[in-house]
Amino acid sequence: MVQILIGYMGSGKSTVGKIMAKEQSLPFIDFDNYIEDKEGLSIPELFKTKGEIYFRKKEAAYLVELLSEETNAIISLGGGTPCFGNNINVILEATKNVFYLKLSVDKLVERLQKEKVQRPLIKDIANEALSEFIRKHLFERNFYYLQAHHIIAVGNESPSEIANKIMEKSA
Repeated sequence: MVQILIGYMGSGKSTVGKIMAKEQSLPFIDFDNYIEDKEGLSIPELFKTKGEIYFRKKEAAYLVELLSEETNAIISLGGGTPCFGNNINVILEATKNVFYLKLSVDKLVERLQKEKVQRPLIKDIANEALSEFIRKHLFERNFYYLQAHHIIAVGNESPSEIANKIMEKSA
């Protein structure tokens, strides 16, 4: 069974997904890494050299490709993946196990301030403007995220506790 984790950047999709994969003896696929392997460039390099439109078109094509070849895996998607084109429908049709890791804006700001350099969408945003940027972005993206089959509210739980919450719902 394919289990897909969605949510805003910094929500812990990859960390939790790796734990779930290990616990269930399933392959883990970080979709950003999948795209990077296919393109031969990092996500920041793709954004910089080819632009976001190119990236989003390739992302949609690779999503269809990945979901058509995987039958048993934990897949962590990029924060924007569900929010462009027809991607949310492709995701929801692929499995009944789509989990949205939902964090507060404050928790996301706390996490993302530490990793801005690796995040092309926020690397140039001043720390004092980050909260407002995330708030606006989440407002736009929640329409897509909230279509997930399961919404997992994340507070101060450890990644293992979050993984267990998800695995209980997917059993």
